[in-house]
Amino acid sequence: MTSSMPTTRDRRTAARERERLLNSCNHFWHLEDIAGPLSTRKHLLAELVEDGELRHVRRGLYWRGTKSPLGMSPPPTDALIHELAPGPGVGPTGLYAANLLRLSTQVPRRAEVAVPARAPESTGSVKFVTRAARKARVKAGLSPIEVAVLESLEAWERAIEVAPAEAWSRFRELLSSGQVRADRLARAGTTEPGTVRARLRALLGAAGRSDLVSTVPEPDRRTTAAATRLVPSTV
Repeated sequence: MTSSMPTTRDRRTAARERERLLNSCNHFWHLEDIAGPLSTRKHLLAELVEDGELRHVRRGLYWRGTKSPLGMSPPPTDALIHELAPGPGVGPTGLYAANLLRLSTQVPRRAEVAVPARAPESTGSVKFVTRAARKARVKAGLSPIEVAVLESLEAWERAIEVAPAEAWSRFRELLSSGQVRADRLARAGTTEPGTVRARLRALLGAAGRSDLVSTVPEPDRRTTAAATRLVPSTV
């Protein structure tokens, strides 16, 4: 009798945890979120994935969304990004950023996300890139759209498909509308590469924030000349 007690407890624990998982919706689950012996937890998760009640995202991470005839719905991109790379200073990069800011109509196959630290391993729907040296983005508390502006200023030639005048007007519109905070961009600019700093200084001046221009370190003349050749002088 005594030898069967642990097995009985394991079954009760597994049944309780199974019910808890099945009662959740739009929720991430980690292996360590579940009670019971490791082997029991692994078996329970594998069983629920096989039954279509959970979606395996990556090692140790699962998603309980909405079940349909086609299976368990995947986690929304924003939710997945927040789960894998939480905190300020994280945001879109590349074509993903340009599309978000309406600077390109191209829709990337995967969301590209810049992380101001060592980037987590990419997943099927999200590609993470490291921006470990740009720590001022964290101190400035940048929002995703503010990160997208800095990333687009850097990748202008590669990612932006609208005319320079239209792109510049869009950047200024984001600042004037308050969607992007000029003081936060300026604070983050201290650890940005020279090309971004040159374009950011020009943008702050064009947006009427000349008081912030001097707070962004000025790059050398050659970098400034090359970076601002796309900046419309009359817009």
